[in-house]
Amino acid sequence: MSATIRGAALRGPATPTDRGGTVSAADLIIGFVLTLLIVALLAGVATYNRLVRSRNRVREAWSEIDVQLRRRASLVPNLVESVRGYVAHERGVFEEVARARGALQQAGGAAAAASANNALSQALGHLFAVVENYPTLRASENVTALQRELSDVEEKIAFARQFYNRNVLDYNTRIETFPGVLVASNLGFSAAEFFETGDEGRAEVNVSLAPAQTPRPRPGDAPPSAPPPA
Repeated sequence: MSATIRGAALRGPATPTDRGGTVSAADLIIGFVLTLLIVALLAGVATYNRLVRSRNRVREAWSEIDVQLRRRASLVPNLVESVRGYVAHERGVFEEVARARGALQQAGGAAAAASANNALSQALGHLFAVVENYPTLRASENVTALQRELSDVEEKIAFARQFYNRNVLDYNTRIETFPGVLVASNLGFSAAEFFETGDEGRAEVNVSLAPAQTPRPRPGDAPPSAPPPA
């Protein structure tokens, strides 16, 4: 009897496996739940990091549009001053351009900036329509150079808009689909605005600045009649 007691003491307390030969169901459930929690935590961290990277790409793409919009707004006063000296009576056109430029500078967010940029494109179209009626302005090197710069900025805005909208689409899709929607709804990720261009913004603001030419008479046209004697 004493030898049996001493042997049991040397082996130590009985384990679940020693008692029943298998791990208890409670231990399996606890291990399974802990595994799920760890996997969910790792997936949540990975999803959060992807959303942050996507949001940063949207912000980076918007910064390029913002730079070009500021450059466009800075060119407008020079253009207005170059034209004002010749057509000072076109006050309504100048006021429209000034209002549109002010709205663009004060716009907050992509949607508001897009609307203001479209309005500025429409106002500049009216201004260049006035320029078209004055051969002296069409021949002005300063006006021509500013018109080229504005066209160059418009092209850069168009390319930047495409890049920005692609990133916005990717980001918005991530925060609206599983599993991103779970992280976005709880950690403050909100949908980004697209930079849309209306019909007036899609129309190119171009104007022919070449000197006007007198049309040549066609064969068979009657010669101009002589003025009546005084």
